[in-house]
Amino acid sequence: MPIECDVCVRRRSVFPEAARLRGPVPVPEKPDELSGNAGMRKTTWKTGLLTPGKWIDMDRIKIVGGNKLNGIIPISGAKNAALPLMIASLLTDDTLTLENVPHLADVEQLIRILGNHGVDYSVNGRRERQDGAYSRTIHFTARNIVDTTAPYDLVSKMRASFWVIGPLLARMGTANVSLPGGCAIGTRPIDLFLESLAALGAEIDIENGYVKATAKKGLVGAHYTFPKISVGATHVMMMAATLAKGETVISNAAREPEVVNLADCLNAMGANVAGAGTSTIRIEGVDRLSGARVRVIPDRIETGTYAMAVAMAGGDVLLEGAQASLLSSALETLGQAGAEITETNTGIRVVRNGHGIHPVDVFTDPFPGFPTDLQAQFMGLMTKAKGTSRITETIFENRFMHVQELARLGARISLSGQVATVEGVERLQGAPVMATDLRASVSLVIAGLAAEGETTVNRVYHLDRGFERLEEKLSGCGAIVERVSG
Repeated sequence: MPIECDVCVRRRSVFPEAARLRGPVPVPEKPDELSGNAGMRKTTWKTGLLTPGKWIDMDRIKIVGGNKLNGIIPISGAKNAALPLMIASLLTDDTLTLENVPHLADVEQLIRILGNHGVDYSVNGRRERQDGAYSRTIHFTARNIVDTTAPYDLVSKMRASFWVIGPLLARMGTANVSLPGGCAIGTRPIDLFLESLAALGAEIDIENGYVKATAKKGLVGAHYTFPKISVGATHVMMMAATLAKGETVISNAAREPEVVNLADCLNAMGANVAGAGTSTIRIEGVDRLSGARVRVIPDRIETGTYAMAVAMAGGDVLLEGAQASLLSSALETLGQAGAEITETNTGIRVVRNGHGIHPVDVFTDPFPGFPTDLQAQFMGLMTKAKGTSRITETIFENRFMHVQELARLGARISLSGQVATVEGVERLQGAPVMATDLRASVSLVIAGLAAEGETTVNRVYHLDRGFERLEEKLSGCGAIVERVSG
């Protein structure tokens, strides 16, 4: 029987983070000295969010539109790949070393969560470059798990932190994890996570907002078919199955590149995972995993975002370090919209000079389809298209919260269920707008690049969760973008 999770609330509030940020948010005093024992270290705390190079409370980003983008934008490591790789460190008492880890608020939050479980970490290779990129290598060692509870005050700030339930359960036989937080994107239930862990023999109870998972005799391999594709649930079941007895077969698994990156990491640690990147993943459980050194893949969502920014503003930009194979569908769609996309030996070159933006209909789909995490950015681009486009969201409900803010800039968008019809306009006009979630916030930045006058994007802490030094990367290519504190 499916596990009924009546605590999987429908997060419909437009600004859930605003409520959570009313109290002080603890962050280390000096971000460049993050090292040592994350669980035991002494540090000084202050109000604010940890963000690349800055401390913020309610920062804003101001954009003066009308400038083309020309130059080089370095692509950071993928947040959506780094987070599960970091969590995989809980599976071994050896050191897991991750290269190319982005400097993001979500990464720092997960470091705190792992520290709560007793994970030691150290950072080296932190070399700030003039082009606004960080090169970071972080070493994680979970030699002693001191706590199998992931508390609400930590997990509520980021949905992916719930994923610790899989490794903790597999290695320790128990996990007590608060129900997750994160972006306000409709209904994002955890039922798939719990059903897949139950298939491996876990006993699941939900009480007082916590999921209690136990496997006193250890997990046992099983054949499980996800009723719906879920990247997060695929991550969790794959990690848990590496230490289960016997073979696990995951059908209808997510095929995203981040799943492949995690499988490569697990195999480097001594796991036996086959089929990642296809809809069927096979895992033969092992007794223990060891340490490894793994590189985080380039961020395909950041790549697509900057490619759309160039298509919107015009210009010629090399997305250094980007891999076209990670987002073929999005790049093909951008080509149809009028951008020239060329893969080079150092990245992806995006050019749009002299030609208008063509309307293109898209619908989001699991990989290798058009990513839902680029839907808001593409809608921002389509607001200036010469014609009408239709954007259909098939992955998440309630992921059109950016529509009303784009309308403040003069966009013409109508909604019918999960379909947005965008009638391109000749001009957008700058205005104050409000970021509502991570991807929606960057769609407003893209629109602001082409709007006349000044656009102010408020509550940009959303951006700091997923984009490393966005304003510096854009301004380095000629955009007039400024972060304003307070």
